[in-house]
Amino acid sequence: MYSEDLEKAGAFERNGDDVFSKPVRAGKRTYFFDVKATKGNDYYLTITESKRRVEKDGRFVYDKHKIFLYKEDFEKFREGLDEVIDYIKERCPVVERSVEEGNTYSNVEFEEL
Repeated sequence: MYSEDLEKAGAFERNGDDVFSKPVRAGKRTYFFDVKATKGNDYYLTITESKRRVEKDGRFVYDKHKIFLYKEDFEKFREGLDEVIDYIKERCPVVERSVEEGNTYSNVEFEEL
């Protein structure tokens, strides 16, 4: 992929031990898929979940959870992830919702009197 294509996809290349990053915004969370390099220039993946919350004093803070995934584990990780995703899809159909449908009130229409 070229730099322009990466930028359009929301991904970008980095310098130093950070090689590549792809943020994925999903509702109230953002997931970061970051490719990093070891001192020996071997690549690995970090997956970070970030969720914004408000402190009692009104400040915003981010809760972050991170896992490290190494090349030798990619295939087993993908197989496990695919299996649980398929399991969920088979037993719990996806309900598509628009942004407006995310509200907690019902859309009720009244007849004119």
